[in-house]
Amino acid sequence: MSEVRDVQVDGGGDGEAEKEAPAPKRGRRRLRRGLIALALVVLLPFLGVAVALRLNYAGDPADGTRTRGKDAIWLGHAWVDGRKTDADVTALARRLRDTGIRDLYVHAGPLEHDGTLPGSAYPRARWLIGAVHKAAPGIRVQAWLGDKLATESPDGLRLTDKDTRAAVVRSTRQILDTGFDGAHFDLEPLHSGDENYLDLLDALHRVTRAHGVPLSVAAHQIDPLPALHSVAGTLTGHPKWWSQAYFGQVARRVDQIAVMSYDTATPLESLYGGYVAQQTSLALEVTPESTDLLMGLPFYQENNFAHWSFAETVPAAVRGVRLGLSRTDADRANFGVALYVDFAATEADWTAYEQDWVH
Repeated sequence: MSEVRDVQVDGGGDGEAEKEAPAPKRGRRRLRRGLIALALVVLLPFLGVAVALRLNYAGDPADGTRTRGKDAIWLGHAWVDGRKTDADVTALARRLRDTGIRDLYVHAGPLEHDGTLPGSAYPRARWLIGAVHKAAPGIRVQAWLGDKLATESPDGLRLTDKDTRAAVVRSTRQILDTGFDGAHFDLEPLHSGDENYLDLLDALHRVTRAHGVPLSVAAHQIDPLPALHSVAGTLTGHPKWWSQAYFGQVARRVDQIAVMSYDTATPLESLYGGYVAQQTSLALEVTPESTDLLMGLPFYQENNFAHWSFAETVPAAVRGVRLGLSRTDADRANFGVALYVDFAATEADWTAYEQDWVH
């Protein structure tokens, strides 16, 4: 039975009960309440994640969580195509002196979609390797190879093709014969659980071992929430993350794994730093101690939905790395950071790396 509310009309001559509010007004109230409830359902999970990331950014890093002398930097194609000179190598060696950088990932590709790699792609590689070894003894020059994968579009390299994988192995053998100190692979977008990639890594590792050099890979970020890659894949067709278990499978097949811990879409430094701290911990938990684990630092400035340069800063990333390392495995020896990328780096990026991580 509906409740009737009696209200005496001002000046009350007849004492009649006022009727209930008209239906349109009740409908607007219901709609407003429904929209508020929907907003809460949508926003509360994001607010919860934001709070968790901010808390993850709190605290002080442990003493000693600084460079182990096993850092790396990605270098652009200009270093092997003839645009760089001896003077550039001298300046690079001066820049790297007294830092923790041991490896240079020099872009020597990209691979063709069939897995082949023409020698014309890296005509000055021998010069660069010799010049770096002379100017900066102890620095390793690795060949950075990669290509777009045909995982989310019909165009790209297909790891499902056995002949293509065999061609990638031959290309690696070919470029190592040039004198590179290692092979570093960045194949994207690479979906979590790809068994063909694991088979390729097994074959590539046999080649690098025969040459006595490391096999290195750039890795996707790890699910910050359980099975998030599956949800993202279903909703958008772009999984983005790897499961932690798959990350561990990759890490066990290589000598060095560098997490691309940038392009996170986080809008605040504190949230980005907390995210990097979480990524560092997740990666440490499943990376063998014999494998070098490197966390990427954003040495570039862009502003788009995936990357806000005012949030994804080097100081925030380094603090996040140190916090994650402190909480998970503060004494890990085979650990470092990887700087992406040389041609976009600013003096402020270098200063933050040196002050916050090296010294």
